[in-house]
Amino acid sequence: MQLKKLILYFLTWRILLFVFLFLAIQILPLQFNFLGGGLSNYLQKPYLWSWVNFDGEHYIDIAYSGYKPLTYFYFPFYPILVRLTLPLFGSGFINYAYSGLFVSHVAFLLGLVGLIKLIRLDYQKEIAHLAVLLLLLFPTSFYFGSFYTESLFFALTIWAFYFAGTKRWILAGVLGALSSATRVVGIAIFPALIVEAILQWRDHKSNILISLPSSFGVLLGLVSYASILGVKVGDPLEFFHSVDIFGPQRVSGFILFPQVIYRYVFKILTNIDYSYFPIVFSSWLEFLTAILFGGLGVLGILGLLRNLGKVYFVKLRPSYVVYLILAYLIPTFSGSFSSMPRYVLIIFPAFILSAVYMSKLPRLLQALIIFFLVMSLSISTMLFVRGYWVS
Repeated sequence: MQLKKLILYFLTWRILLFVFLFLAIQILPLQFNFLGGGLSNYLQKPYLWSWVNFDGEHYIDIAYSGYKPLTYFYFPFYPILVRLTLPLFGSGFINYAYSGLFVSHVAFLLGLVGLIKLIRLDYQKEIAHLAVLLLLLFPTSFYFGSFYTESLFFALTIWAFYFAGTKRWILAGVLGALSSATRVVGIAIFPALIVEAILQWRDHKSNILISLPSSFGVLLGLVSYASILGVKVGDPLEFFHSVDIFGPQRVSGFILFPQVIYRYVFKILTNIDYSYFPIVFSSWLEFLTAILFGGLGVLGILGLLRNLGKVYFVKLRPSYVVYLILAYLIPTFSGSFSSMPRYVLIIFPAFILSAVYMSKLPRLLQALIIFFLVMSLSISTMLFVRGYWVS
């Protein structure tokens, strides 16, 4: 995909999100909690502050005034970048919003460029085009254009894998370390790059004395943050131990995946208030996303076997499969799928797999899938920008 075409896709996506925001303001009543910048700021500039709702409030507050008790769950690299780019906009509080959204949009565009280059290492351009389209139209893709870490983490991860795949291991290690300083799920990159390093060494394609230490370098971001927390609050795992502040659906321990499935099937989906659309939509979106991406993880594993009898499965790089499985499972260990529709945005191998399998479907079925994604994206975006929980 040419850069001009990719930028056109990006701008079309961004305009579409603004259209959904405009419609939401006309249609949906405002939910007054968790609004970006507070109620007064939101009412004055909804086209800005709508993208700072929910966790965006925490990130902008960390960037503006530093960490406070119970905010250590949010990793530091994104707020640091917001502060570093702040001089481009000024020093007032509103300029932190501009700075953060600037970081998110630039990072996402760079991530899309990297995604195209990464996919083209193994697949035809049609697969790259379709993967980008599926990502842009995914129901929660608006988080890439919000005051959230999704864009930054996505870009860092994509380019870390690209540099590893093209044997530029030191760069891969540096970007991997920055990823693990952005989100805890960055640790999933570490074993994935270990696998890539070993396979390249086995095939005499890279120097294990460079690739292996670079892979371990991914852990430096997480270790550095943990070390700071150890000094600052006396608990290097404070980001893990404080996860239960997000509600009873999460615990600061390890919950096995089958338990989470059981909880949704027999306790959550059977007991929600089906007369209240936002909770129905978000609950089913969480569950269906978890099932879909769990299924893609299984397909990724089966693809390593290639053929089982007469059934043929798409093969991904083994390192991609490792990352897919771990990046999917890590958020579930807290006992919930509550943010899964957002968390899966950075699992790029799942979108590659989806694109390959979707490319084999009839055009009519492809069009129906695209239509369903656009409708889901419109609903999710409209709910989020008006203060309703989505993911």
